[in-house]
Amino acid sequence: MKRSFYLLAGLLLLAGLLPGCHSGNDGYMRRVEADFFQKRELLPRGDLFRVFDGTMTPQEREAMTFLYAYMPVGDITDYSGDFYLENVREALAAREEMPWGRTVSDELFRHFVLPVRVNNEHLDDARRVFREELKPRVEGLSMYDAVLEVNHWCHEKASYQPSDARTSSPLATVRTAYGRCGEESTLLVAALRSVGIPARQVYTPRWAHTDDNHAWVEAWADGQWYFLGACEPEPVLNLGWFNAPASRGMLMHTKVFGYYDGPEEVMKTTANYTEINVISNYGACAPLTVTVTDAAGDLVEGASVEFKLYNYAEFYTVSRKTTDTRGQASLSAGLGDMLVMAVRDGRFGVRKVSFGKEAEVTLVLDHAIGDEFFFPVDIVPPAENAYLPEVTADQRAENDRRFNREDEIRNAYIATFPAPAAVAEFARSVGMEPDDVGGFIAASRGNHAEIMDFLRRASREGCAGCALQLLATLSAKDLRDAPSAVLADHLYHTDRDADAATVLAPRVGDEMLTPYRSFLQREIPAAMASAFRDDPQHLAAWCRDSLTLRPELCTVSTTISPEGVWRSRTADKRSRAIFFVAAARSLGIPAWIDRVTGNLFYRHDGKDVSVDFDAQGNRELETGRLKLNYAPILRLDDPEYFRHFSLSRFGGQAFSLLNYPDFGKWSALFRAPADLETGYYMLVTGSRLASGSVLGNVSFFNVRPDGMTEADLVMRDNSEAVRVIGSFDSESKFTDAATGLETSVLLTAGRGYFVIGLLGVGQEPTDHALKDIAAKAAELEKWGRSLILLFPDEEAYRKYTASPVAGLPATVAFGIDRDGSVRRRMLDAMQLPGNVALPVFLIGDTFNRVVFESHGYTIGLGDRLLHTIDQL
Repeated sequence: MKRSFYLLAGLLLLAGLLPGCHSGNDGYMRRVEADFFQKRELLPRGDLFRVFDGTMTPQEREAMTFLYAYMPVGDITDYSGDFYLENVREALAAREEMPWGRTVSDELFRHFVLPVRVNNEHLDDARRVFREELKPRVEGLSMYDAVLEVNHWCHEKASYQPSDARTSSPLATVRTAYGRCGEESTLLVAALRSVGIPARQVYTPRWAHTDDNHAWVEAWADGQWYFLGACEPEPVLNLGWFNAPASRGMLMHTKVFGYYDGPEEVMKTTANYTEINVISNYGACAPLTVTVTDAAGDLVEGASVEFKLYNYAEFYTVSRKTTDTRGQASLSAGLGDMLVMAVRDGRFGVRKVSFGKEAEVTLVLDHAIGDEFFFPVDIVPPAENAYLPEVTADQRAENDRRFNREDEIRNAYIATFPAPAAVAEFARSVGMEPDDVGGFIAASRGNHAEIMDFLRRASREGCAGCALQLLATLSAKDLRDAPSAVLADHLYHTDRDADAATVLAPRVGDEMLTPYRSFLQREIPAAMASAFRDDPQHLAAWCRDSLTLRPELCTVSTTISPEGVWRSRTADKRSRAIFFVAAARSLGIPAWIDRVTGNLFYRHDGKDVSVDFDAQGNRELETGRLKLNYAPILRLDDPEYFRHFSLSRFGGQAFSLLNYPDFGKWSALFRAPADLETGYYMLVTGSRLASGSVLGNVSFFNVRPDGMTEADLVMRDNSEAVRVIGSFDSESKFTDAATGLETSVLLTAGRGYFVIGLLGVGQEPTDHALKDIAAKAAELEKWGRSLILLFPDEEAYRKYTASPVAGLPATVAFGIDRDGSVRRRMLDAMQLPGNVALPVFLIGDTFNRVVFESHGYTIGLGDRLLHTIDQL
């Protein structure tokens, strides 16, 4: 009966006979309504749309219809309709009460204010909480100034700290008081939307000139989009430390919720979002069209074309297209180089393309999957061409004053986290050792009350040991945002003798933790559970036969919780794998997803069994052996995974990266033969030069069953060019010798390159080095970057000041490395021994790259520094 009602309502809405469609908006809403009813038809189980049976105003119903039409499945299964309705009402209230509400068009409101989701974060009550706190902060401000003010508020709440790829919710980021760029930008977008300001998260999937990536925010004010660094307030918009790097970017994306037909270039349209390319907001760009042909020269329709950017020793796919009837796929990108690979029906082609130099290229599918070959490739990123808006001295001084005050506010909050003495007292009160619990509580930061409640109850229940084992399986981010109730669900619904890593552990992949264990134990019928325990292949078969895969409805990088999968009987491949492990663990069956390969396993009768949902019955995982031979080049005796080389395995349609531990040594991974799943592999190596260019090499080879494969790990070198030779943490802390305050290399030098030196006071090599630097003071001052000179202690600094070297550049900053941490990091960066002769000098940058190193006695250090600097 309800089905018939919805179908009738859909027809009436499409005909415009029900309220909810506004003048000028009818055509768009007809598409929304059609997408909504299609979504409802595809998700018939779990009563997931019951909120629409309730009372709503026409505006609320239209907004809810839009949200449900484009939500990923997990957002529908894992959050209540009342949650979204409350968010809709908050968004409509902000639009009504904010003075700029009337200037925000329906299109801007729909796509950039109304949506709850920003990234792959857990959704929370941030909109209501933030609106209450921010409304008085922006009262009386212009829209432009309100954007700046909201960012100052965000800086009070959080600062930058790298972490794993799972995105914390906005409220969790506030509780933690820090987050990576993706979390800071999610926080800022949520905050701006809470006061009715259109906002979107912008990201470069990978930098072109260096490793890693970055995310920031664009906000709409008074008719145009501006960008800003999240939680990094500047005096004006369109200014951040990333102006220069962004001008060298190849792609800048944003995912717009729903179907969007704005003025920007559309990269991709999915059932959940429209991905648009905003590279033209940051640097010069140009289109390029790839025409794919077979070996006979005939056009190939339906080929998968991947545009790949070199980053972390991998050619990372930044855009994936499908060729049209003319065999073509196109992309606009910054004026640099990429690798393009096309695959169709067991054949592929690969070549370098240069945006801005080539407008059209032909890519021939001239290789079969399994062909063994290699080729060198030189990759050049776009040139820097940054625009910096004008900032007056008064604006900068006021912003600095506010910035420092906001640091004080945030630090005062952080000071409320339990100190070591309080942690020790807590541990004693629950009968635990401070050393056993201290690390967990310290890592939990603003979530400490939840972790302490969990441990307190575990002590009362006699489960302290198991509780500590469970906490040890969690990530640091889990400790910062997992509720006590979720952890308790897993602890008290697991056998005390269960293996911690493969049964007790709540985490399966990178999903948000949920209390799935008691839910699945309650919902899975006893007879079914018994059959699954007797033979876990029955569980695999149930997942294959009873779950409907809807990958087209799950295009956002979120997962459907195990509870949501069970209720809806719907999943994507990743959510299905997580569900299998969650269900197995809930029934006491050891199960896991391999971190390197992504393969799914369970343990039965003492054997590790691979799960293949596409196969019937057990599948034996075939393996071979791989040995990579390496001939050392200058200053690189032992290449590192992700920094110098990477491996990817062909999975039928594309190559997938193997996720070995970050920066694992070649000598530990592949100098000796290593077991590897059979298949077709791509090995990428690269030497990153100081200019950002890469000397790369790409090899393709096979790993065969029970066989030995040997391949060359080729690191190309160019002795005439500056290249990256190490990695030094630019956030390393030391004491400012002039003020006595703690600071860091990053705070002292600002974004960009710097020179850092460890001095041996009173030693001849140091005297020579400082005098050589003084001799080149004018040129080094013209360079304009900091030279940070560190002493081991205050006594050494006093000794130096009693007889300082005259004429050092004005850009020199003196510091004291009290605990020796900077020294250790410098020596580790270059793999130098602890007793290395001083002084040690590095040239590095705030992307943590080292491009120059010198230690011990040397003549002409100033000239050597300048020779390198001139090539940067």
